This record gives sequence, C-alpha cells and structure tokens, in this order.
Amino acid sequence: MLFSKLEKKIAYRYLWAKKRGFGSVVSWVSLIGIMLGVATLIVVMSVMGGFHDVLLGRIIGMNGHVVVYHQDGAITDYDYLIDKMRQNKIVSAKAVSIVPIAEGQVMVTRGGKNSGAMIRGINMTDLISKTADGARFYGKELSEIKDGELVMGASLSRALNASLGSDVSLVSANASTPTPFGSMPRIVSYPVKTAFFMGMYEYDSGYVFMNLATAQKYLNIGKSVTHIDLFLKDANDTDAVRDALGRLLPDGFVVRDWRDLNRGFVGALQVESNVMFLILMLIIIVAVFNIVSSLVMLVKDKNRDIAVLRTFGVSRKSMMKIFILSGTTIGVIGAGLGTILGTVVAIYIEPIRKFFQWMTGRDLFPAELYYLSELPSRVEFWTVFGIAMIAILLAFLATLYPAWKAANTEPVEVLRNE
Repeated sequence: MLFSKLEKKIAYRYLWAKKRGFGSVVSWVSLIGIMLGVATLIVVMSVMGGFHDVLLGRIIGMNGHVVVYHQDGAITDYDYLIDKMRQNKIVSAKAVSIVPIAEGQVMVTRGGKNSGAMIRGINMTDLISKTADGARFYGKELSEIKDGELVMGASLSRALNASLGSDVSLVSANASTPTPFGSMPRIVSYPVKTAFFMGMYEYDSGYVFMNLATAQKYLNIGKSVTHIDLFLKDANDTDAVRDALGRLLPDGFVVRDWRDLNRGFVGALQVESNVMFLILMLIIIVAVFNIVSSLVMLVKDKNRDIAVLRTFGVSRKSMMKIFILSGTTIGVIGAGLGTILGTVVAIYIEPIRKFFQWMTGRDLFPAELYYLSELPSRVEFWTVFGIAMIAILLAFLATLYPAWKAANTEPVEVLRNE
C-alpha cells in the first residue's frame, strides 16, 4: 500500500487546515491556477489541432496529395500519362483518383468591381468527388454545368455582386491575344451558374471553377493541362507514390506532394503549436510554485506537530509521504477540474464563440483573417490525458523540497526551543 491510514489522515488534516493548508489563500490560488492552466492548455491545443486538421484537409482536398508538373509548364499527352500511372501497381493500389487540371491566374470583373482569382479547369465529375465532404453548392447542379459556365466562390460572388445567372469577365495577361498593336489581355465573359461555400475564405473568395475544355480554350493551351493531381487513400503514403512516379515518368516531369507544396504552412502550424504549449505551460508552473510556498509555510507552522510525531515513532519516510500527499492532492484536484472545464469548453467552443459574439456585437473570428468560417476544435484523449498528467507531475515535484524539509526536522531541537 502506497500510503498508510495514518499518513492519509494526517495529510488530509494538514490539507484542510485553515491557516496554512487547503483553507489558505495560497493553496486556493495554487488550485485555481492549475485548473485554469490545464483548462486553457486543453482548449488552445484542441483549437490548434482543429485548425491544423481543417486547413490541411481543405488545402490537400483542393490540390491533391501528389501533384505532377512539367518543367515546360504544360502537359500535352496527359491522357496517356494518366493511363500509364493507373497501370503502375504502386500508384493504382494507393491512388483513389487521378485528375487533370488546367489552372491560371485571372482578374474577375463585373460592374466596375474587380478581384484577383484563380480559375481551375476540371471535369465536373472530378469536382463533385473532390468537394463531396464539407462543401455546399447553390444554383445549378455541378453535373449540369456546361462548357462556358462558371462555378464561383460565394465570397467572391458577393464581393462582385454577381448573382446566379449574371455574367462576369475574366481578364488574363498570361493568355494574351496578339493584335497589330501588340499583345492584349484576353477578356472573356462567362455566366455564373453555381456558387460554392467550402468554409475556407481563401477558396471561397479566390477560386472559380469551369469545365476543363473551357479552361483550356480560355488559357490558350490547346489540349494540354497545367498539372495532374493524384488523390491517395492515405495522405501519408506520398513517399511510395512519388518514388514510383519518379521511375515511371520521362525526364522533364516534376513530382511534388502536399508536404512540399505547403511546407512553410505546415511548419508554421507546428512551430506555433509548440510555442503556445510552452507559453501556456508557464501558467501551470507558476501555480505549482504556489504549492511550494504553501507547503513550506505549512511545514514551518507545523514544526511542533512534526516533532511530536517524530518522537512517537513516525519515520522520516512517512513524514515525506504526508506532505507529498498534501501537495499532490492540490495538483490532482486542480488538474481534474481543469480537465473537465477545458474539455467542455473545447467541445462547445463554437457555440461559446457565437454567444460572446452576440453579447459583444463584434466579430470575434473574422473569416478574412483566419480563413475559416467556424472555430474548429479537435479534442484528443491522449492530449488531454498528457496535459493533466504533466500538471500532476509538476505538482508532485513541487512537494519534494517541503516534504524533505519536514522529514529532516530534528524533534529534539524543535522541542527544546519550545
């Protein structure tokens, strides 16, 4: 048995002592500090985990897990290359779909308003499968979109006041038209038949989809595409597919995976997560130091009691265990309450955000800044458990010095001074 009945009884009596124990202000500050530190850390790590999952999921979902380019800028025999990829055992086993894409930057204008955007030519059947999870569409069904019709982000269409059925003009300097007076930007008007909402501001405000044939004609690239996207069953299987494509494709082709294409973004998310964890851990550490001061004062206040107990045969080891149990109990209660509070807030973070937004009348989570329309959260058991255990461990370590000081109290000296 780790603690005897006597040790538990004395420890809890000291813990509830009003002068220096649990009833003291310092002990309450310690407990509340640990509780708030644990809760804050759980909420922040859950929200950052949600950000990581949602942002990467949507970025990867739009751009493919593995992307094939050509150093000349255009891929001509893409049908032949896609068939060749599908015949490869490794690629066929790991890839869900292989999608040809024609993409280019344009200026979208309507009624004197304009905005930069990316047009993406894609077969509508591929677009349906890529956006099946999490995207909402308004207007004409994607399967009914014809050549010369556009699917535009909802935020972009609002910015241009482009209602469904209205025409917008696409202006591209790259797809310029030669004239006797020099090259002129290509300007073509298309009707907007469908609006989409993906919940990621970057795409909702900056992407326009059209049929692949329409994009090829507008970009003046003939029957070519700008790149080929491969979507895998497991996003982490990119290395094997990259190696297989490197051996399969002729010289001049470049193969990149989603980590390469988003290296800075992924790295920034990881660094931010680590830094926030360390900063917020300081809250718990400050609260833990209060346990040290509380127990040191308790040992000083209970010097006479300790001397009497030692005289009656209580060992040094038992005295250490008494004060370790007293201090660690504060850490356990604080970590437990913080875990409950943090988990509840992390689960209901979006309703809580909406409530405070309603109370203050201010937008606390602008999509233009955070690129998401809702505050995401991912509560992981092992993350929550790990944070709680770290708090308890720090509380335990904080008790060692006061417990050692109590165990080394010399009863003869104390009673002589009495």
